[in-house]
Amino acid sequence: MKNKKNSQSNIIKMKTKHSSKNLIHTKKIKISLIVCILTFIILLVRIGFIQFVQGSHLQQLAYNQQLINQIISPKRGNIYDSTGKALAISAQVDTITINPQKIKTDDEEETKALQEKIAKGLADIFALDYEEVFSKVSSNSQVETIIKKVEQDKVDQLKQWMDDNDITVGINIDEDSKRYYPYSTVASGLIGFCGNDNQGLSGIEYTWDSVLTGTPGKIVSYKGSDQKEIPNSEETYISAENGSDLTLTLDLNIQTIVEKYLKQAVEDNSCSRGGNVIVMNPKTGDILAMSSYPDYDLNTPYTPNSTLAQTYDSLSDEQKSEALYKMWANKSVAETYEPGSTFKVITSAVALEENITTTDKAGDFYCKGYEEFSDVSNSTIKIRCWRAQPHGVQTLRDALCNSCNPAFMQLGKRITAPTLYKYYDAFGLFDSTNSGLYGEQNSIFQNLDNVGPVELATMSFGQRLNVTPLQMVTAISCIANDGILMKPRIVKQVTNTETNSVSEVPTTEVRQVISKQTAEQVKSMMESVVTKGTGRNAAVSGYSIGGKTGTSEPTENKKDEGYVASYVAISPVEDTQIVLLLTLYDPHGASHQGGQVAGPVVSQMLSEILPYLGIPSDSTNSSANNSNNLITVPDVRNKTVAEAEKTLKNAGFNVKTYVNGDSNTLLVEDQMPKPGASLAKNSMIIIYGEGSNVATSVTVPDLKGMNLSEATTTLRDKNLNINTEGSGIVITQDYSKDEQVPEGTIIRVTLKQTLTDAH
Repeated sequence: MKNKKNSQSNIIKMKTKHSSKNLIHTKKIKISLIVCILTFIILLVRIGFIQFVQGSHLQQLAYNQQLINQIISPKRGNIYDSTGKALAISAQVDTITINPQKIKTDDEEETKALQEKIAKGLADIFALDYEEVFSKVSSNSQVETIIKKVEQDKVDQLKQWMDDNDITVGINIDEDSKRYYPYSTVASGLIGFCGNDNQGLSGIEYTWDSVLTGTPGKIVSYKGSDQKEIPNSEETYISAENGSDLTLTLDLNIQTIVEKYLKQAVEDNSCSRGGNVIVMNPKTGDILAMSSYPDYDLNTPYTPNSTLAQTYDSLSDEQKSEALYKMWANKSVAETYEPGSTFKVITSAVALEENITTTDKAGDFYCKGYEEFSDVSNSTIKIRCWRAQPHGVQTLRDALCNSCNPAFMQLGKRITAPTLYKYYDAFGLFDSTNSGLYGEQNSIFQNLDNVGPVELATMSFGQRLNVTPLQMVTAISCIANDGILMKPRIVKQVTNTETNSVSEVPTTEVRQVISKQTAEQVKSMMESVVTKGTGRNAAVSGYSIGGKTGTSEPTENKKDEGYVASYVAISPVEDTQIVLLLTLYDPHGASHQGGQVAGPVVSQMLSEILPYLGIPSDSTNSSANNSNNLITVPDVRNKTVAEAEKTLKNAGFNVKTYVNGDSNTLLVEDQMPKPGASLAKNSMIIIYGEGSNVATSVTVPDLKGMNLSEATTTLRDKNLNINTEGSGIVITQDYSKDEQVPEGTIIRVTLKQTLTDAH
């Protein structure tokens, strides 16, 4: 017992807490457990978010990372005129690309040498910057584009270089297409052009881009984690769907006719702001021709035309861009103008439809040379007639023939502004025509509430309001089409090039605006304008022509824009097949009046368009050229020169020969004019013997203002021939002055009696 007690007494109790690393504290265990659970929950949430929220996106990223897509460009659809002639085509070219990952070897120095070799070869062949090409060749990209739109001769050169240098991989030659415009400047403002990637940038190329473009295809292959293509992996080929072809309502023959005379008119009359012409079929709304001048070359759209080139280099970069956009603009829809007295046709139609007057009511109007109005400040304003001598008492027909402003101011007052606006709306003048043409603008009219006596007066004869030429020709076509308004149509058919199925773009009848009876009355008055009024210069022998001249003067704040001379014509009057509107901006020739400046040009255009359309003439030409004295040029080709000369002289012609050798043995290889032409006695025939058929060119003289005798003598002095229509003095000629033509060419001229014209 004693020992036990002693042993217990040796036990010492510690008053401080004992700590040991081998012991686990319960509280820490709990904290650690909670942290682990929370971490696990967070991970689960994150995994769930990745799986269910981001899963599809990440899957797509992974898919894209594993794919190599090589795009196959579709062929852009062609654009044709109504006769099947190609206006825009996509020719086969190639795009050169490289795969930098394949231009490598196991040796770093060999890789660099190979890259330098390929970069130099590509730079030399395609005239590219070596440093830029080398940076692409040595990049880490899967695919790099070296050059697009490569012609076949360059492709052949590249293939030969690859063969010579034993390069079989890394350089790709991919099929592509390049846009060409076979007729260069023809209908340039209408058709428009494409960018480097074949996307439409202006004109029909832009507005119908989605139809013309098609759908790209692609070649899909796979790459591994090292970003290199997996050898022998499955390759997917998705073919491109080529774009559809468009067939326009445009007729290339009519287009070239009006462009020829429009260019001549703009240059002869020094029109500083150019000109514009539209030809429309009023029954369908089809646009047969539409041209603005100056034009530009669709194949090189960023090259300034001859007019812009005169000032282009002096412009700032911003001004250059603005100037190019203006050069590309289609004046028919992109610019508005004051129509002037051509608008009197609309005012006349409204008056007749509303039974306010009749065509031939005696003494209905009186012109004292001006009309007086009070403006907002109660000041008296005189708006004068174009002619110094008053027209006096007139019917509506007289007023339209005389283009009398006071008569139409009186008529506008009778009609009232609200009624005029109702018909302007019905004629489609308050809305764009929805033609689908690029850059189409809308008209500018005063708000009806702001139309006072002065505004009503000027509006009645077509000033201080603005419309586009297309709006104007569409409204006149409504009258020509028995009062039925048609929506303008430029695209006639869409052809699916994959299936060859053809979809017709239907004509659209908008509404009946005026009655057929009213339309016939207005057309009858328009014919009187040409037969006995201010529009005589647009007459075409053998055809019934209706017309109206127009000359609008600029507002005080736009004096620099100058006058606008215009002429609208319809033919035939009884069953109208064609409406033509010619607009010339700021002419600086002998006159600025529509009848004097634009009328003769309209006559030239119609004299070629109407026969081309197969519209029969109701009489033979009455000019001296069609008298019994005309001689038909015989065919002397393949006869000996001597025999041909004798035949022509016996027929009554003068002859000039080009012969290198014996005229008794050499045969005639060509002649000018060609066989079948009808010429007056003593006209000049040029014949070319074998080996001498290079035509000698001469300069066309300026015949305008000459009488028939003077013009004939002037041309014969240059070994040129003449074909005339009408009588009086020469007002137009089909070849411009200073133009180079072969000897013997027939120069067609139009002669008219002198006439003081109206606005």
